[in-house]
Amino acid sequence: MTHTLSPGSLASLRVIDASRVLGGPYAGQILADHGADVIKVEPPQGDETRGWGPPFLDDTASYFLGLNRNKRGMALDMSQPAGLELLLRLLEDADVFIENFKAGTLERWGLSNAALQDRFPRLIHARVTGFGSDGPYGGLPGYDAAIQATCGIMSVNGEAGGTPLRVGLPVVDMVTGLNAVIGILMALNERTRSGKGQFVEVALYDVGFSLLHPHLPNYYLSGKVPGPSGNAHPNIYPYDTFQTATDPIFLAVGNNRQFETLCRLIGREDLPQDPRFATNGNRNQNRDALKIELETALAAHPCAAIAKALIEAGVPCGEVRNIHQAATDPHTLHREMVVDIGDYRSTGSPIKLSRTPATYRRKPPAFSQDTAEILQERGIDPTDYAAVLPGK
Repeated sequence: MTHTLSPGSLASLRVIDASRVLGGPYAGQILADHGADVIKVEPPQGDETRGWGPPFLDDTASYFLGLNRNKRGMALDMSQPAGLELLLRLLEDADVFIENFKAGTLERWGLSNAALQDRFPRLIHARVTGFGSDGPYGGLPGYDAAIQATCGIMSVNGEAGGTPLRVGLPVVDMVTGLNAVIGILMALNERTRSGKGQFVEVALYDVGFSLLHPHLPNYYLSGKVPGPSGNAHPNIYPYDTFQTATDPIFLAVGNNRQFETLCRLIGREDLPQDPRFATNGNRNQNRDALKIELETALAAHPCAAIAKALIEAGVPCGEVRNIHQAATDPHTLHREMVVDIGDYRSTGSPIKLSRTPATYRRKPPAFSQDTAEILQERGIDPTDYAAVLPGK
């Protein structure tokens, strides 16, 4: 990174992140990258993703390392009264509390949202849940892949005519984290007017369902239940992978002008004049025939060369590449999307602010590594809570 480590846009924000696994920790990392002081509070056994490997760095799995940068870490046994007392002391000067405890856990400990709001009226309490706290599925546990199955995402993913397939990354968890950050920032903005905090709940199920565009709008209008369509878009064509002389290319042609440019560059200026392919609607209805025509023409062109020519001419497209190719691409590096802190490498923030950019200050914490520092800042004697401070 070339940025000086200046205070970020959230430099005055204090966050207690008591969440585990993905959605909550991802939200906490976004806030931390932009300057918030985020304290990750782990249970005595640690965040389970510390063991979700290999690969490992210093006995900590890459999964954990990818979600907990720029945070300070401590461990706390909140199942004991002294642990809850210490948590409340940590919340005294906090702006945001992020958690994803099982439904009813905080309430059982006497820390319902109402109780927290009564004690800390300016606190933004953000909860990540599987299905929300109410409704027929309220309180049930949820992991990303199970939510993908339940909310319908798997039903539209996979090869055409094939069986439902999980999206190959935890998209529901990650977008839940993003929505949690949006909700937190909305609540913080509203607090500047009212002086009051509020409860922010983001459920994986709600988020997964909200991602079903354009499948839900199509269903609302047509009544037809969609299924898997492979790499092809249900509404636009050509918007699919196509074989070239070497590797596959993805064409994302969104209008007639782009289609005409594509056809000219592959030597098929006649195709836009064919009534079967004159409009997007016609191309959609005749997509099988069009794919044959395009792949026949593309067979004369190496993938890298035609992809470069097309995108420079204004036709959205891309070579179908692997993770290594993407991570080492000069553009990826130029955009500072790969971050190094010593021997720790992670993915940079996609949020680019002109005056207060994200900064990368701390490797993810070792288990309970910052407990003494955190307590000292607050004038808390660790010996008073030794029984509930694992690892110290």
